[in-house]
Amino acid sequence: MFTSATLVASLVLVGGVGGVGGTAAAAPQGPVTHGSRDICNFTISRPTLKLGSSGPAVRQAQCYLNHSLTGPDLTLDGVFGPVTDAATKRFQACAGIVRDGVVGAQTWSFLVFWANSTAFAC
Repeated sequence: MFTSATLVASLVLVGGVGGVGGTAAAAPQGPVTHGSRDICNFTISRPTLKLGSSGPAVRQAQCYLNHSLTGPDLTLDGVFGPVTDAATKRFQACAGIVRDGVVGAQTWSFLVFWANSTAFAC
């Protein structure tokens, strides 16, 4: 059974927010999500991230995690280390998706949804 969060998160992914064929033309200063500006604007790229990854996409994921989870914020250093890995796994558990510490298409979709909502995943 799909929840409204699953449906909206799926629509965000299909809508091309940084995915294949996605563009930032509609929002020169960042991608548009849920009809508003994206809360994090380091990049529109959504590569697969895991322990050892680095760069602007990691900063984007760290920013999304900060806006999706309660508790202390991650440092937006662009380094996918043990702290970002633990936060990713915590987010995945809260979102009810595969808890593997890898920020792939499904995790990006859920991060975009929760970071730009008014609630926290947990």
